Amino acid sequence: MNKLVSYIKESYIELTTKVSWPGYRELQNNAVLVLIASLIFALVIGLIDSGFQNLTDFYYNNIK
Repeated sequence: MNKLVSYIKESYIELTTKVSWPGYRELQNNAVLVLIASLIFALVIGLIDSGFQNLTDFYYNNIK
């Protein structure tokens, strides 16, 4: 039990004194960057999926 309490105390001290937290402006900029990157990634995956769908539709329609 002492090890657990010691771990929690050391973790608290590290998070409050040794970690440098980003400011609001930096956090906001990073959030916007992640949002834009996620949208671009979703768009690329959607285009690839659409291409494969069209390819399989073309293949199966020409087999008959």
